[in-house]
Amino acid sequence: MNNSKIVAEKLLQVNAVKLNLTNPFIWASGWKSPIYCDNRKILSFPFVRDFIKSELSNLVFEKFSSVEMIAGVATAGIAWGAMVADQLKLPFVYVRPKPKEHGLGNQIEGFLEDPKKVVVVEDLVSTGKSSVQVVETLRVAGVEVVGMVSIFTYGFPTADEMFQKLAIPYYPLTDYASLIELAKEKGKFDSSQLETLLKWKDSPEKWGR
Repeated sequence: MNNSKIVAEKLLQVNAVKLNLTNPFIWASGWKSPIYCDNRKILSFPFVRDFIKSELSNLVFEKFSSVEMIAGVATAGIAWGAMVADQLKLPFVYVRPKPKEHGLGNQIEGFLEDPKKVVVVEDLVSTGKSSVQVVETLRVAGVEVVGMVSIFTYGFPTADEMFQKLAIPYYPLTDYASLIELAKEKGKFDSSQLETLLKWKDSPEKWGR
């Protein structure tokens, strides 16, 4: 079993993957989806959490040797970013979708007076919009974003195109294709469910409308 499938197996193990074909999940983008990957579930399982933390840390270390700081994406990427930064003994900040409406009004939280080469940590990537927003926010602050990692990606072309335009190398631990293939091997979904999941992946912006 390749590493992508091993990570996907961990997601299935902690029931992070939810399926609902009759009452689809609605994303922030407005897209309807028959499947939802909730990586927050992993945080409640110490051994799986430790495995994912190590895999993310190894990925950052392997792909981005020049990294000097880790940035987590609020909110779901904060915990993972902090754990990676701790394991690699690097400074850590996190980025909000918009400036805080009270207090200091920060959008980037943490010590950033001396901008460094940063790797962004996401929990998952769907349309890529929130990830791009974080990259742009960091760049405006004078930060050099050298790349991004995540636990999971749906693998939509629209996200890949955004990252290419920004010239941001991106590496996920696992993806939708690996998850569906593994679920099929393990008999998690029946043939009708699998057909729906594959159709949705082909045109998620139109599915369910």
